[in-house]
Amino acid sequence: MLNIFEQPWTLLILAIVTLLAALVIPKLFERKRHWRQFAIPALLALTAFGADSFIQTDTEQISQVIGIAAKAVENENCDAIREIISDDYRDSHHNNKDSLLRYCKAEFSKPLVAKNVKRILAIDISSRNATVIFTMRLVFDKRSYVYQNFKMLMLIKIKADLQKEGNERWLVNQVEILEIDGQPAEWQFIQ
Repeated sequence: MLNIFEQPWTLLILAIVTLLAALVIPKLFERKRHWRQFAIPALLALTAFGADSFIQTDTEQISQVIGIAAKAVENENCDAIREIISDDYRDSHHNNKDSLLRYCKAEFSKPLVAKNVKRILAIDISSRNATVIFTMRLVFDKRSYVYQNFKMLMLIKIKADLQKEGNERWLVNQVEILEIDGQPAEWQFIQ
C-alpha cells in the first residue's frame, strides 16, 4: 500500500491529472479558464511536499537512527552511540549497554575508520519493534591496526533490532554481525 507520508509521488501524479483536467475541461465546454481551476492541483502538490517534509514516518526515523550510528562509527563518537542505544541493550557478546560502550571507547581510542558507507537492505516494522538489515562498507584509517596489518576496507552485514520507546523515539536494543566480506560472522570475529 502506498504511504503518502513516505513519498510524494502519489499526490503529485494526482495533482498533474487534475491540472490536465483543469486545462482540458474548459476547452470542451468552451468556457473561460479561471485561476480557481488551478487551486486544487496546486493544493495537492503543496500537500504532497508538505506531508513528505513535515511528517516523519517510522521508516524514516529508523533510517535516521541507522544513519546516526554509521556517522558515529565514522567519527569515532561514543556519545552519539550512547544516545541511540536502549537502556536494555543486549547482544550475543555484550551483556548490556555499558559493555557495548566500553567496547566502543576501547576501539575508538585509536584510529580506526576513515570513512564508511551504509546501505539499508530491509526494514521490518511490527508495532513497536523493528528489525533492520544493512551493510556498512568500512574504509579503515591508514594509521589503524587493521589497515596496516590486514586490509584497507571491509564489508559488514549487520542486523539491528530497534524498539520504540515511550517518548516515541526508536532506539537500538540489539546489534548482531551477520557477515564480514560475504562470510558468516559474529561479534567474536571483530574482537
